Amino acid sequence: MRVLIDACVLYPTVMREVVLGVAGEGLFDPRWSPRILEEWARAARKIGPEGETIARGEIAGIQARFPRAEVQIPQGVEARLWLPDPNDIHVLAAAIGCSADAIMTVNAKDFPRGELAEQGLDRVDPDGFLVSLAVDHPDAVQRVGEAVLAEARRLSGEDWEMRKLMRKARLPRLGKLLSA
Repeated sequence: MRVLIDACVLYPTVMREVVLGVAGEGLFDPRWSPRILEEWARAARKIGPEGETIARGEIAGIQARFPRAEVQIPQGVEARLWLPDPNDIHVLAAAIGCSADAIMTVNAKDFPRGELAEQGLDRVDPDGFLVSLAVDHPDAVQRVGEAVLAEARRLSGEDWEMRKLMRKARLPRLGKLLSA
């Protein structure tokens, strides 16, 4: 399954690490555009002056890890599309351009299922998508969750519990499943 990942999924670190960890296990094929990556870098400025620099380093890392993930938006596609937020049309255009099966986003209201269906696309939220993959591939998703948990503990110095970390990362159902 080819999934275009919106910037709102790439920007939060734990969510991104789980999503891309699962992609790294071969459970889906991630895609993004240069503009989506730029949105992530700009959003990281909110955490302080070093935020954008850190994000650009992380972006370079995922570009190296997933060299075929970056897609270009075909010329003229954006002009024929509509979404409630015109600033999100580039995301839809990129999904069309790479023949994605779905757009992964937490912004459901900005990506109405009807509009996406007209383009042969589905909308998936990270939590639900990861839970469905965990049901079919429990060992792989558990490995990713444990690796992300260990890294969160290492970086923060806190003794995170899986459920609490995933809830903070807006992945509460996955956290519950991985903690069972």
